[in-house]
Amino acid sequence: MKIQLPFTVKMIIEKLESKGYDAYAVGGCVRDTVMGKCPSDWDICTSALPCETLDVLKKDNIIKNGIKHGTVTVRFDGQNYEITTFRTDGSYLDNRRPSNVTFVSSLREDLSRRDFTINAMAYNDRDGLTDYFSGAADIEKKLVRCVGEPDKRFNEDALRILRALRFSSVLGFDIDKKTSEAIHKNAELLKNISFERIMSEFVKILMGKNVESVLLGYSDVISVFIPEIIPMIGFEQKNPHHVYDVWTHTVKTVAAVKNEKTLRLAALLHDFGKPQKFTVDENGVGHFKGHPKVSAEMAKNILTRLKADNKTKNDTVKLIELHDVRISPEPKYVRRLAAKIGEELYPSLIELKRADSLAQNPDMRSQKLEYADKLQRIFNEEVSRGAVFSMKSLALNGNDIINLGITDGVEIGKCLKYLYTLVINGEAENTKQALTEKLRDIKKD
Repeated sequence: MKIQLPFTVKMIIEKLESKGYDAYAVGGCVRDTVMGKCPSDWDICTSALPCETLDVLKKDNIIKNGIKHGTVTVRFDGQNYEITTFRTDGSYLDNRRPSNVTFVSSLREDLSRRDFTINAMAYNDRDGLTDYFSGAADIEKKLVRCVGEPDKRFNEDALRILRALRFSSVLGFDIDKKTSEAIHKNAELLKNISFERIMSEFVKILMGKNVESVLLGYSDVISVFIPEIIPMIGFEQKNPHHVYDVWTHTVKTVAAVKNEKTLRLAALLHDFGKPQKFTVDENGVGHFKGHPKVSAEMAKNILTRLKADNKTKNDTVKLIELHDVRISPEPKYVRRLAAKIGEELYPSLIELKRADSLAQNPDMRSQKLEYADKLQRIFNEEVSRGAVFSMKSLALNGNDIINLGITDGVEIGKCLKYLYTLVINGEAENTKQALTEKLRDIKKD
């Protein structure tokens, strides 16, 4: 197989080869190229020791932070290239990092320590594709498979468990049976991994095209760091609007929503409060009154635990709080809802409502989708005509109110809120003249 290496990668490899060292592009960049994708970055492995790599390249723009682990980072034209000496890893004491590394001269030894076969391929123009572990065949089969013994790979680095799920979700690959069994067996090792690392991988899992299969097939793995899902699994809703248990409905909502981080997190967490709020009426029908509020509180706690950034957390919680709200599809009510959640988040709320409906009883779906479409259409019309969705968009501001003779800060705030309510309800035009007249009417009274 012939791979077109970028000029810089080819140059680095040729420089190292010219001094008698072996050098190859390696890992994810080779995987992506074999799959016909354009790699975002390129890594190189070499038989040269770090000091020998430095001597060959003789460049000022070299980063030496990873040198004790055998990695020299070279910067060319604004891009970093990591060049790592062939190595084997010492014992893993924390299920994450090796206690030490040993430099070796064999490419095969270096590749044999890697996580999955699809990431254990190397390439240079001299030798072509080096694929000791049949990574290219596994790409053809759409299969994620560990290099060597899966138990050993996951005990070395437990984060590989989530990396396997991520590759399955993002690439749409199945997970090899032996690898899958080891994932279930070793899931508890994830307790040794920091929440920051877990969150980084988990978000990528959520963003994948195969997310439904992964979340349903590996709920026991996800529950290690989000145990709140356990009551949802198999929890029957006993409601004509639903044909799935709470967890299956949740997963199908994730799969139905747009591929955007906050939306997928909101879809995942939107019904976590349902088991707590479940009641059954005299007809045997299940209800979940108040579950959005409980779900939002749970989501806030979960995202805090997983070290989500504040914007992601706050936006996700807002979407969950309002995901089940029902309003009359009229401009006045749409403006109020958009004002409550914010103009920026409103389309995401409607998208979440659509996905939620798509994950419910198919026989009752069409009317709900039409309702969501109407809410979005009205919003778009309101935006086009310049409708106000926040107080800062009022044509009259605090200084204008002071000029009208109202100088007390509390009173100014009340005036702005009053005017905002009038505009949102369609009782006043958002013009300086109209709002000024409204305030003068108040003063007369």
